Amino acid sequence: MWFVFALLSAVFAALTSILAKIGIDGVNSGLATAIRTVVVVAMAWGMVLITGTGGGISSIGRKSWIFLILSGLATGASWLCYYKALQIGDASKVVPVDKLSVVITLILAFVFLHEAFTAKSVIGMVLITAGTLIMVL
Repeated sequence: MWFVFALLSAVFAALTSILAKIGIDGVNSGLATAIRTVVVVAMAWGMVLITGTGGGISSIGRKSWIFLILSGLATGASWLCYYKALQIGDASKVVPVDKLSVVITLILAFVFLHEAFTAKSVIGMVLITAGTLIMVL
């Protein structure tokens, strides 16, 4: 089931890029990010309300709070940079560079989460990096 959700995530991310590139025309990238963020917040809290999982907030531990907040800050920084890049660059070049996050995630997962670094993951990282360079040059 994780694959279905991951694939849907990729489809929605692709739509996000195209819709944002069209919508950001003539709009400050910071303002566009703020508008997008309000919509995302409304959707996320809507899901919490629909699923009735809001009561779990009191059981979130200190460590989880810290890392969720840090993750939120990283997401915000990513979105601000992404929208600025999308505003001044071509979507067909910005998006592949943004997806280098896959390579960076694999490296960080190895270093901080001690996940396996296999020949398959190294080959995949090299191919993703090469593919990105081919697409943007």
